[in-house]
Amino acid sequence: MQRFTAANMIRSLLPLVLVCLAIVGVTALRQNPEDPIRDVETGNAERAVSELASYPLLVPRGLSDGWRATSVRTNAGSASTGDPVTLQIGWYTPGEEYAEYVVSDDPEAGALTDVLDHATDDGTQQVAGDTWQRLTTQRGETALTRAEGTATLVVSGSASDDELATLAGSLQPY
Repeated sequence: MQRFTAANMIRSLLPLVLVCLAIVGVTALRQNPEDPIRDVETGNAERAVSELASYPLLVPRGLSDGWRATSVRTNAGSASTGDPVTLQIGWYTPGEEYAEYVVSDDPEAGALTDVLDHATDDGTQQVAGDTWQRLTTQRGETALTRAEGTATLVVSGSASDDELATLAGSLQPY
């Protein structure tokens, strides 16, 4: 009896190949070539951070339809009450650029240090009645930052200065 023949191997692998092709096909059909941007929901991450944060959480609200949330990250899922908590939301702007909002009470949070470390001071800017420190990051992008209680807020990205100011001005209590 010959169990290990080429025909048996093909019969064994054929169902696996068909399943893989079906998965690739379904994935390809779900993609929209006219709009490659994937929107994400930020509400769950905002709620998780607000429940654990030791600071009043400020989140973007009232942005126009041209603003599309494309990424959201938080460490709230692994944090306990009293632990530092970080929220990071990425946006595709109406000007087809990237803007990011980060809020954290952990000064060593990677989302903060990636932007603020080695940034150079570029004065201050008034946005919606608040004074923000303007910085130029190592990548040459503008960053706006300010403290709110024990939290540090950062708005940065490749977006225009006006779009970054719009994002910073949209922050409201959760």
